Amino acid sequence: MNHIIRNAGLLLTVLSFGGILSSGSGVGDGRHPVGSEDVYKLVWSDEFDRDGLPDTSIWHHERGFVRNHEQQWYQPENAWCEKGMLVIEARKENRPNPNFEEGSRDWKKSRRTIDYTSSCLITRQTASWQYGRFEMRGRIDVSKGLWPAWWTLGVTHRWPANGEIDIMEFYRGRLLANIACLNDDRRTAKWFGKSYRTDSMGGKAWADKFHVWRMDWTDTEIALYVDDQLLNRTPMDSLYNRDGSGFNPFRQPHFMLLNLAIGGDNGGDPSGTAFPNRFEVDYVRVYQRTEKR
Repeated sequence: MNHIIRNAGLLLTVLSFGGILSSGSGVGDGRHPVGSEDVYKLVWSDEFDRDGLPDTSIWHHERGFVRNHEQQWYQPENAWCEKGMLVIEARKENRPNPNFEEGSRDWKKSRRTIDYTSSCLITRQTASWQYGRFEMRGRIDVSKGLWPAWWTLGVTHRWPANGEIDIMEFYRGRLLANIACLNDDRRTAKWFGKSYRTDSMGGKAWADKFHVWRMDWTDTEIALYVDDQLLNRTPMDSLYNRDGSGFNPFRQPHFMLLNLAIGGDNGGDPSGTAFPNRFEVDYVRVYQRTEKR
């Protein structure tokens, strides 16, 4: 596995898998429960305690129109660090699409203009992990047309055979916790997903606050949480590609992505939403189990 190791000497003792991890912002500061079986070590983190551009030794940027017929043009200028936070800002703009081609059937080239911009940060080729506890403390806006996400993809095979984990995803009034592998048509994704209406969670008042999203990923299951509430638990032996290969894309390292998308196949209509709009991230952390007590 290709790790960027930070704070490698810090051990975090937490409740065993499925238990509670404090959602406080500190790590190893007495806020986390002690005395359980599993001992985790912080192997990587970005606390975004800098001003200016995100750390380029960690984060790369996707550029242009990328996936899902989304309306935003991805560019580095829409992501920066300030006051200990990563800010990903979606903006409403109007400028020519530099890749436009008259009559093209490629949706990335058939659009004459760029109407929105945003950013997608990605750790592909800089950091990847297999198994562990992943945490992100962030704040999302739940306005129409917005599609913020914190997710992972496997390092080998093409999508969806590489495997996708949506630890945090929101669109069209729903918070999602999804896992995908290759379906038996050898083309589409087979989803193991759960969704929850954000209005039942508190709506805008809930979204105005920071929350902690978490994945506990072991060799037996993947469990996804928000604020210690279980959203999705899927056994590992269900997560194999249905192409006859028997390949399980979750028994390989994954890299992570942070993005704020707009519209597209799932995001909905952003025309009534105020811009600029932000997805804010306090920290991203990865822990891995080191021993059993």
